[in-house]
Amino acid sequence: MLDEFGLYPREEPFDPFSVMLFKALQVVAFLFFIALLAIAPDAKDGKIDSKAEFIVTMDWPDNHPDDLDLFVQDPAGNIAWYRHREAGFMVLERDDRGGANDFILVNGKKISSPIREEIVTIRGIVPGEYTVNVSHFQATTGQPVAATIKVQKLNPTTQVVFDNAVLVDHTGDEKTAVRFTLDDGGKVVDVNSRWKSLMETFRNMHRNGVDLDPKTGYVKKL
Repeated sequence: MLDEFGLYPREEPFDPFSVMLFKALQVVAFLFFIALLAIAPDAKDGKIDSKAEFIVTMDWPDNHPDDLDLFVQDPAGNIAWYRHREAGFMVLERDDRGGANDFILVNGKKISSPIREEIVTIRGIVPGEYTVNVSHFQATTGQPVAATIKVQKLNPTTQVVFDNAVLVDHTGDEKTAVRFTLDDGGKVVDVNSRWKSLMETFRNMHRNGVDLDPKTGYVKKL
């Protein structure tokens, strides 16, 4: 037979101990993998654990050069805006100045962002009426600009309180987007868009001996 001349390779001798050891290692590796799956946290892409109760956003068209400002007043009279970014429980997360500051420098080169957005978060419940206004700080195009305002209640689940657009068309133009009222538990009990000037509120405060603390944004007596 050909096998007698060594033309076909012979099979290795069977070693039952080696086979059992290999199988045992496979079982251990499998159990380790299952344990990792059990203890690993769930991946939730895009999920942000927010500590806010409400979030107010203002968007206007991408790459627009005009500077729009978001103003939010709480029931105590505190106003969050670009000069007082923390006022009461409210925080202006970003002052977007249109084409003036929507870029970063990387190796001396400007990389711009097309997004035009300002955000105010409300991190505690103060019962009463909140006012959300839009101000056209600098009009460079000479054309009306549509600003979309959205108010969302975040807890216990996300609820859209208001979502609509207002039109501003010249430097100094101010529009009331929405006024909403909270009860003691933080429930929205009224939503309307009646006009209220926060710019005039600033002037009235000063005339009546009231000002906003430049460090905290709280209303204070002069």
